[in-house]
Amino acid sequence: MCQSGESKPEAGLHVSSVMDTQCPFCSVQCKMTVSTGTETLAGIIRTVYKAEGKPNAASQGRLCIKGMNAHQHATHAERLVQPLIRKEGKLVPVKWEEALDTIASSFSTLMSTQGADAIGIYGGGSLSNETAYLLGKFARVAVGTRYIDYNGRFCMSAAASAGSKVFGVDRGLTCRLTDIPLARCIVLAGTNIAECQPTLMPYFHEAKENGAFIIVIDPRATPTAAAADLHLQIKPGTDAVLANAMLKVIVDEGFANEEFIRKRTNAYDQLLTHLKGVDLSESAALCGIEVEMIRQAARAFGSVETGIVFTARGVEQQTDGHMAVRAFLNLVLATGKIGREGCGYGAITGQGNGQGGREHGQKADQLPGYRSIENEEDRFYVASVWGVEPSSLPGKGVSAYEMMELVHQREIQALFVMGSNPVVSNPNVRLVEEALKKLNLLVVADMFLTETARMADVVLPVTSYLENTGTMTNLEGRVLLREAARPAPGEARDDWNILCQLAAKLNKGSYFFYRDAEHIFEELRLASRGGPADYYGITYDRLRREEGVYWPCPSTDRAGMDMMFRETFAHSDQKAVFTVVESCGAGEEISEEYPLILTNGRVLAHYLTGAQTRRSPSLAAREIENYVEIHPRTARRWHIRDGEWVEIASQRGNFTVRSRIKPHIREGTLFVPMHWGGIQNVNRATRPDLDPFCRMPGFKTAAVRIRPLHLAAVATSADNGEWSEF
Repeated sequence: MCQSGESKPEAGLHVSSVMDTQCPFCSVQCKMTVSTGTETLAGIIRTVYKAEGKPNAASQGRLCIKGMNAHQHATHAERLVQPLIRKEGKLVPVKWEEALDTIASSFSTLMSTQGADAIGIYGGGSLSNETAYLLGKFARVAVGTRYIDYNGRFCMSAAASAGSKVFGVDRGLTCRLTDIPLARCIVLAGTNIAECQPTLMPYFHEAKENGAFIIVIDPRATPTAAAADLHLQIKPGTDAVLANAMLKVIVDEGFANEEFIRKRTNAYDQLLTHLKGVDLSESAALCGIEVEMIRQAARAFGSVETGIVFTARGVEQQTDGHMAVRAFLNLVLATGKIGREGCGYGAITGQGNGQGGREHGQKADQLPGYRSIENEEDRFYVASVWGVEPSSLPGKGVSAYEMMELVHQREIQALFVMGSNPVVSNPNVRLVEEALKKLNLLVVADMFLTETARMADVVLPVTSYLENTGTMTNLEGRVLLREAARPAPGEARDDWNILCQLAAKLNKGSYFFYRDAEHIFEELRLASRGGPADYYGITYDRLRREEGVYWPCPSTDRAGMDMMFRETFAHSDQKAVFTVVESCGAGEEISEEYPLILTNGRVLAHYLTGAQTRRSPSLAAREIENYVEIHPRTARRWHIRDGEWVEIASQRGNFTVRSRIKPHIREGTLFVPMHWGGIQNVNRATRPDLDPFCRMPGFKTAAVRIRPLHLAAVATSADNGEWSEF
């Protein structure tokens, strides 16, 4: 799973070039080389590629199966190499000038007749820092719309907002990856690292060898859970209940760090009052586990000197994700396990630049450097960097899914999508598809004709990770430079370059004149200076010399901050804040019609909506179609046979996948991967209900029914009046 290369090359291999690059997938951002050459087999010469891990501080030279085969999508025959415009119902190749003129003309008309807010900008968490920064500037300066958000809303928003409220600033990991082996207890809540970030697993194996006790909280017995000393297989949506119960045990049994609490936190007394009303038996029943398991977990974490809590989408993609994360942060604060070696909190970022992508302005409420668009001082400073009046900057927009609702309501009439596939990744896909069909103009900038691009009026071809220079910020807050390793294919262009050309067409070119990605980064440094995510001290030269630099880094002659909160937190009083979190589940209520709970997640071979990994033959062959995991007793109850096609339906919609009967999923819970579109798209049934704090949809807890496809077809026919005997 974690190797330094593929199988050994044949004797006839001739290497012609070696590209230094960086994996485009998960948040570890492993460094690697991709060798290109020719191979002669049976007299036939073919081009071959070989990827190998390169020593680096994060993955230590390891690569997983996705990284080893990333070049397969970058070199795929389906890469878009020309702009496309829809004419007479079909997407046809055109020149760049026509494509950009078409977009600019439509935008200009809407801006003059309907106002700039009739245009929405939709970004992605895999875009480089430079492009994410420029996308935010493009929305607010070139277009003037307040409607900009990105698919990271579905990834990190709960943890990001929770960290900001509790600590005063959000950074994925408050500690370093090298602190993991120093921890005596590790809590992995809703994260399947063995499949999602596999090159990190050796850190946890090393921790176990050092005597660490590992707790995994997950409704599934995942490969990560297999490495645990204690697996808490809770019901989806009960993470906050569990965290509260663990905290009660820690406090009642004397494991709280009273000195740390007194000196470095606020609101502990209110939390103590709340904990008096927490009943362990009731909590255990809600979570679907034994009381003694809660006690064991709490004692394991509370009794040791060092420990780290990690959360990911299992906790965060809930309608109470923000508060659930804060409940786990209570555990960290109550035991004083932060700001020192072997201690801390980490949100395991999913996307390649999930951390940097949310720091520099493509989020609805943010300006570069993690500044707030609603703060007058922040607006004034960023406006001064951009050379515009603060009053000209629009206000706060709405979240990604809410943008789709506004599209459906025709308040947004043109949408520009860059680096995302919202028709697959959003919840309640039926509404999203209906919404996109209502647009006057849908523009998609992508490498492939994704499910969203196929609906577009204009499609713009962009460069891949092998061709695009830029910085990425990995899960521990380390900024890394990925330089272009080969020319772009055909007429594909860098995404930031497209934004500059389009801004020029909108008569805003003077604000978007950049020589290259480094030129953009120099402005980003200045725009972030003094903000919570301060990149000012980071330069391309430093990144080349030092491999990577942690933020915040306010000075070019000092190291970035590798460990956060050693002495103070980022609130004005320098203290962290405890949170009273109610002990109630966040799941959708099951019923006679919808008696099961659907949850979703990732698998090793694929990434996000699969637009890239399903174009890798080596990865696609590992998982060629979507599936549902179902417990044997649940399968028997609903007459499901292993391997047969089933329909899963909620009150929002339905989808069809093949069944896999597995004992490692909770009884009464269904698990479906998130990487497929079309009729296999799990998001046809997921909940559009949003967390009130961070606007994260409730992906993990939809009430559904399941039935064999042939019975579903019969039922549908009966509903249509075609089967009178039913």
